[in-house]
Amino acid sequence: MSIFSEEQLELATTVRGLLAKHCGHAAVRATIDSDLGYDEKLWNLLCRQVGVAALAIPEEFGGIGAGQIESDLVMAELGAALAPTPMLGSVILGAQSILAIGDHECCERLLPGIADGTTIAALCWAGPDGWSRPGVEIVGGKLSGAAHFVLDAENADVLVTVARDGAEIVFFEVDPAASGVTRRTARGMDPTRRFGVVSFDSAEGRRLSTADPGAVLDRIRDVAVTALAAEQVGAAARCLDETVAYTKSRVQFGRPIGSFQALKHRMADLYTLVETARSASYAATVSLANGSPTAHEDATVAKVYCSEAFTQVAADSIQLHGGIAITWEHDAHLYFKRAHGDSQLFGQPEQFVRAHQLGQVPAAQV
Repeated sequence: MSIFSEEQLELATTVRGLLAKHCGHAAVRATIDSDLGYDEKLWNLLCRQVGVAALAIPEEFGGIGAGQIESDLVMAELGAALAPTPMLGSVILGAQSILAIGDHECCERLLPGIADGTTIAALCWAGPDGWSRPGVEIVGGKLSGAAHFVLDAENADVLVTVARDGAEIVFFEVDPAASGVTRRTARGMDPTRRFGVVSFDSAEGRRLSTADPGAVLDRIRDVAVTALAAEQVGAAARCLDETVAYTKSRVQFGRPIGSFQALKHRMADLYTLVETARSASYAATVSLANGSPTAHEDATVAKVYCSEAFTQVAADSIQLHGGIAITWEHDAHLYFKRAHGDSQLFGQPEQFVRAHQLGQVPAAQV
């Protein structure tokens, strides 16, 4: 019995079919070399035909009013296809940050454009050492410093900026074209996911009002790692499927290599990893969607376990494919790079383990 409704499963099937048609091997590589870093035509199809960007945005702000579960189902399909889109950066981080902050005027003005895919939002949060401390601060009433690891930085139409004002956390809406704001690309190991560094030199922005900034960051962090876990599970499952298919077709010593017991054992172990990670991801998604008191803990478990599972599956996939997996023409190395990039995104797994043991939240430190 599935924990998802028929409508939710149909959503996943629809996205999977669209990606199979428009986001194949050649399309992903073409996107890697493009100026935007994502396929604008594919993004328009996902937004207009399926409404992926509007799923978790309330109807009063131009969205569909579904929720976390639907968004994470889409993230799993995007992860499986390695589809470079603004879904994580603009829709998950950007839109959900605006909703969590709760500035009604900002929601009314920005969310409809994000929901229909015409506006790209970027969350400027991390400092040079990661997400535990914002890289931007308030000096003389203006924004100074630099936000690192900013998803969709180059393409953003609006910057939602986390800043330190003494011992307080504050949020600003900043125009990327404003005086004192500069953006540059900072590509990491994963060529299918671009980051940027956004620098602020006495830049001005609109301060967003919120009642509890610490709770907002906690919420953003839980939403982000839960969505990332869904993506990791989708990608890990695709890795395993491709590996099983390859071992069935690759013949050595007169028989398919998948028939050798040693390889069967390894793939059985990988299957266990993937399915356990899937359970952790589903638990975090449902817990967050239902507002469960264990939502933060479930999100932490998903971040740690799914990161480690995807990394292991991607590494073993390369070994089981043999030499072909390290060629540019094969996709195995792209999954491997995505796995390592994802494991560091929003903080390393061990940071989450330590913070959980100490009863802290990595993102809420100032």
